[in-house]
Amino acid sequence: MSQAEKVLSQNFTEGNVGKQLFEFATPLFLSNLLQVVYNLVDMIIVGKAMGQVGLSAVSVGGDITNLLTFWSMGFSNAGQVIISQYIGAKKTRQVGQFIGTMTSFLLLIALTLTVLGITFRNQLLAMMHTPAECYEQALAYAVTCIFGLVFIYGYNIVGAILRGIGDSKHPFYFISIAALMNIFLDMLFVFKFNWGAFGAAFATIISQGFSFLFAAHFLYCNRHQLGFEIDRSCFAIEKPMLIQLLKLGLPMAIKQSSVQFSKLFINSWINSFGVTVSAVAGIGNKLNTISNLISNSLNTAGASMVGQNIGAGKYKRVPKIILWVFAVTFSMSLLLSVTMYFYPEQIFLLFTDDRAILGVAMEFVPVAYLIFLGSACRAPMNALINGSGNYKVNFAVAMLDGIILRIGLALLFGVYMGMGYKGFWYGDACAGFTPLWVGAIYYYTKAWQRSIIQ
Repeated sequence: MSQAEKVLSQNFTEGNVGKQLFEFATPLFLSNLLQVVYNLVDMIIVGKAMGQVGLSAVSVGGDITNLLTFWSMGFSNAGQVIISQYIGAKKTRQVGQFIGTMTSFLLLIALTLTVLGITFRNQLLAMMHTPAECYEQALAYAVTCIFGLVFIYGYNIVGAILRGIGDSKHPFYFISIAALMNIFLDMLFVFKFNWGAFGAAFATIISQGFSFLFAAHFLYCNRHQLGFEIDRSCFAIEKPMLIQLLKLGLPMAIKQSSVQFSKLFINSWINSFGVTVSAVAGIGNKLNTISNLISNSLNTAGASMVGQNIGAGKYKRVPKIILWVFAVTFSMSLLLSVTMYFYPEQIFLLFTDDRAILGVAMEFVPVAYLIFLGSACRAPMNALINGSGNYKVNFAVAMLDGIILRIGLALLFGVYMGMGYKGFWYGDACAGFTPLWVGAIYYYTKAWQRSIIQ
C-alpha cells in the first residue's frame, strides 16, 4: 500500500459500526464543542461586561453572520459527502480534482458575500428589528465578523476535505488553537481594552484566521500523501465536478441558510418584544447550538460512513449506522433535558448577572426540551439524507424545515393563536422535527441506495 493510500485508508465499509462511529465522531464532537465554547465566550464575556445590551447585540450580530456562513457549511458538507463516496469507490485520482473545484468556488462565494454583507449591513439590522439600545454594538459585531468570512469559509473547506477522507482528529487540533486564542483575546479586548461587542468579534476573526492558516499549512505539507498538488491547476474549476457540487451543495446550502433565514425572521419578531426577550432568545439560541453540536457531530460522522458504504455498495451497514447515531444523540438529549429541569436558573445566569431576565427565561425552559429532542431525531435522518447525496430530498427538507413549516408554525402559534414570543419559540422548535419524518419516508422507500458519483 502506498503512502497516499495509507492516508486515504479510513475504511468505514467493514468492521464494527459502533466503534468506528465513536472513534470518528469524538474528535468531531470535541471540535464542535470548542467551536461552541468560543462562541459562548463571546456572549458570556460581553454579557458580564455589558448586561442585556451586550447579550442582545451579540445575539443579533451573530444571527446576521450565521446567515452568511451557513452557505459555507452547506457546500462544504456536500464536498465531504462527494469526497467520501470517491474514497468508498476507490477513485482517489478524482479527489484532487474535486478539491480544486470546491476550493475555488467557495472562496469566490466568500468574497461575494463579504461585499454584499458590508453593503447591506444597515438593512439587515433593520430587518432584524434590532433594539435601539444595542444597535451600534450589534452593527460593530456583525460588520467585524463579515470581514472575517473568508477565514470561516477557508476553514470549512479544509475541514470538509479532511472529514471526507476520514480524518476527524486534525480539525480538532486546528479548532483547539482557535478556541484558546479566542478566550485570551476576548478577555483582553473586552475587559482590558473595553472594546465591547466589537472586541469580541475581532477576537473571533483573529482566532479563526490563525486556525485556517494552520489547517491550510497542514494540507500543503501533506499534499502528496493526500493525492493532490498545490499549483495553478489546483484552482481550476472542472465543470462536471462543479455541476456535481452544485446539485448536492445548493440544496444543502439552501437548507442551512433557509433555516437561518427563518430564524432571522422569527428573531426579528422576538426582538420587537424588547431587549429582555431578545437577550433570553440569544441565550436560547446558544442552548440550541449546544444541543446541535452533539447532533451535528454524529450527523457529520454518520454521513461520511453512509457515503462510503453507498459508494462501495454495502447497503446492509447503513441501517446499523443510523441506529447507532440515534442511540447516542437521544441519550445526550435526555441528559441535557434533565440538567435543564434541575438547574434552569443557574444555566441562564451563566450568561449574565442580570436576574431581571429570569422571569422570561423560565418560559423558555419547556421550549428547550423540544429543541433537545428535535436535535436527537434530526441527526440519524440527516446522516442518511446527506450521506446518500440525494439533492432532491435535501431540497425538500430545505423548503419544509427552513421556510414553510418553521415560519408557518411560528406565525400560527405566535400571531394567529396569540401566544406572542412564546409562540415563535414553539414554532421554531416544532419545525426542527421535519428531517425525522421526511427521512423516515426516504429510508423505507430505499431510494437512498444509489451513488451520486460517476
